[in-house]
Amino acid sequence: HEQNRTVHSHGNQEKTEDEAVFLRREIGLLPAVSFIIGTVVGSGIFIAPKGVLMNSGSVGLSLLVWVLSGVLSMFGALCYAELGTSFTKSGGHYIYLRETLGPLPAFLRLWVEFIFIRPAVTSYISLAFGRYVVEPFYAPCAAPTVLIKLVTVCVSVVFVMAVNCWSVTMASRAQVALTFTKMFALVLIIVPGFIALAKGKTTNFENGFEVDSLTLDRLPLAFYNGLYAYGGWFNLNCITEEVINPNRNIPLAIILSMVTVTIFYVLVNVAYYTMMTPSELLMSDAVAVTFASRALPGLALVIPILVALSCFGTLNGGCFTSPRMLFVGAREGQWPTIFSMIHIRRRTPLPAVLLMFPLTLLMLINGEIYQLINFASFARWFFIALATSGMLIHRYRFPHHPRPFKVPVVIAVIFTVVCFFIVGLSLYSDPWNTGRSCALTLTGVPVYYLTVYRFRLMQLQILMEVAQQEIQTY
Repeated sequence: HEQNRTVHSHGNQEKTEDEAVFLRREIGLLPAVSFIIGTVVGSGIFIAPKGVLMNSGSVGLSLLVWVLSGVLSMFGALCYAELGTSFTKSGGHYIYLRETLGPLPAFLRLWVEFIFIRPAVTSYISLAFGRYVVEPFYAPCAAPTVLIKLVTVCVSVVFVMAVNCWSVTMASRAQVALTFTKMFALVLIIVPGFIALAKGKTTNFENGFEVDSLTLDRLPLAFYNGLYAYGGWFNLNCITEEVINPNRNIPLAIILSMVTVTIFYVLVNVAYYTMMTPSELLMSDAVAVTFASRALPGLALVIPILVALSCFGTLNGGCFTSPRMLFVGAREGQWPTIFSMIHIRRRTPLPAVLLMFPLTLLMLINGEIYQLINFASFARWFFIALATSGMLIHRYRFPHHPRPFKVPVVIAVIFTVVCFFIVGLSLYSDPWNTGRSCALTLTGVPVYYLTVYRFRLMQLQILMEVAQQEIQTY
């Protein structure tokens, strides 16, 4: 790799590679693993247990949902490992849909990312951060919602976006440190839970599969909460162009991360049920705080801090990876050009990062955590299912396309079918939130034909060598 290699920029000026404005390959295997674990393990494991139990109806079924959600996420992650090594551009979902199914589905994925997926995801993780920071000071009373949202905006959202605007290296190093912190938080929950289990505290697991209120229409919402907690395994694919040796590091990072997370998540939930009855878990808005007050009274104030840092790590990972999708979309001509630009000194995609801020604030003002989860999950999982079905179609149409990593076809089919099933059934389970999500997705269709498609007409104009008249003749 020659550091003094020259590159051509606009205006025929020559710059050395060190001077040129582009995103560097700075993410090795450890940061890659940290970006996946660091975005997967966030607020989810501390919030979603309540949602999983609420919609599954029993301790045994909720643990089964956690295991199956982990397996399903692993299947999806393996599919994305193939996609990430088959298509070498950054951009994740967007670029895979564009390469396999065409420009309209790709634009719709970009549209929903900007309009509500990323703002909603950032909002509910930020709200979890705010809740864990504020609630210990008000226990046992409820903390004021206004104060939670104020702390959320001032401390988490603004600071994370500032870090990601400032430096790729700083954001990457922060992610590694925060990932180790959050794994330590999970160990602090698992160890006392299993000590109590070894001493015979198994009351909550007796008759664990007795269900009072399970109905089939609620089960997809249980999986949505479980899959939300595992969400983030696809984030590394958004930064493919910044990963060192992606053909090796992307599949390796995905497999190592997802096996680790699944084991830890199941163990954490077993620990929760060892120390808390199902009714106590359902009454808690901050499950880890309630757990700490029972199992670790001496460390009751430490757990909320560790959980808040865990949420912070997820925010940082999402804020690092998601703007790359908008950056690539703009570079491909499907988003305003300004968002494909990089800060000349910081070498960060500054406009794409800043775009997230106003809509995140809007979601924070109006949103409630469990509504936001269901709201964002429909579109997110629908487009993930589309991307993996696009992968299968691309395999059939282009069998000789190079695929350094190839997932067994049965895994890809199972994942795609299950995702479409969950998405379809959720329209029945929660028609209001999923219906709004579906409607907002469809608003992208006229936007595509009024904006992006016009540029395609311009290309046709050049091909046919035609132009509008320039002198008025009437």
